[in-house]
Amino acid sequence: MSGTGRPTVVVIGAGTIGLGWITLFLGHGLNVRVNSRAPDARSVVAQGLRTFAPTLLGGPRDPEELMERVSFEPDVARAVEDADIVQENAPEDLSLKQELFATIGASAPDKALLLSSTSTLLPDAMGARMADAGRLVVGHPFNSPHIVPLVEVVGGAGTAAEAVDEAVGFYRSVGKVPVVLRKPIARFVANRLQSALLQESIHLVREGVVTMEELDTVVTQSIGLRWSTIGPFHSFHLGGGEGGLLKWLSHLGVGLEASWAELGRPRMTEETIASLGGEAEALFGAKSYAELAQERDRRHVAVLQALDAAAGPSGTAR
Repeated sequence: MSGTGRPTVVVIGAGTIGLGWITLFLGHGLNVRVNSRAPDARSVVAQGLRTFAPTLLGGPRDPEELMERVSFEPDVARAVEDADIVQENAPEDLSLKQELFATIGASAPDKALLLSSTSTLLPDAMGARMADAGRLVVGHPFNSPHIVPLVEVVGGAGTAAEAVDEAVGFYRSVGKVPVVLRKPIARFVANRLQSALLQESIHLVREGVVTMEELDTVVTQSIGLRWSTIGPFHSFHLGGGEGGLLKWLSHLGVGLEASWAELGRPRMTEETIASLGGEAEALFGAKSYAELAQERDRRHVAVLQALDAAAGPSGTAR
């Protein structure tokens, strides 16, 4: 623990997810040490803060003031030598992460909480080269980490139960909504749900049923709106009226298996990728990444604030 009484937080990597975590941690008053070997890491983080700090929950922050609490250390071992919390954001390469966590495990204090933002890999696999992987926990965020509340907390067979509890406590302290998965599963929950919807979205666009813009409109004006307030099971429980989910499944749900069989299975060929990429560029290319990200985050914040207001003083918004 640092002299301020706040944990020493180290963020490994300054890509899109790493920048989101950096912004979130700084926004909650923490000091952040960034480990990145990129020669322009300082300017990358500064630009990331300029993009993300104005849309933080609770109101905009001054990116220059946040930057004053960022330090940089390009060597992994030195970066984590006194860490309380490590949030790793390296590319999704198992060998790379195994090597990285072997170094982190050997260099960080025994009490340090070692968290990974991986979206596909499991903790036991990532910690295979560590002498003791008991402090390694997956803390998988949903982009953007500095706005979207969810973080999926995943332990493995080698993960100590108290490490999972500590991860949950830490994430709650910075405003996240942690969900502990009851068992490890590849790509976790949110990504699996997102992938299923994306599969059919690509199929419908490639079949010429709707354009990409129209597909996005269908989602935001129907299921996206619904799912921002209640989840799928809650929704279909209400769809069954007074009889609830049991009635819905017994009557309207009898054709579900047939409808699942009709879902498209698009092939991600070079032609498909080029077609989707071209349409996306025509649709979104007039604005910069920073403009699109800030527009997205303002909308996310507005939804979250509206949900908090709708819950009332004694309710639970999320």
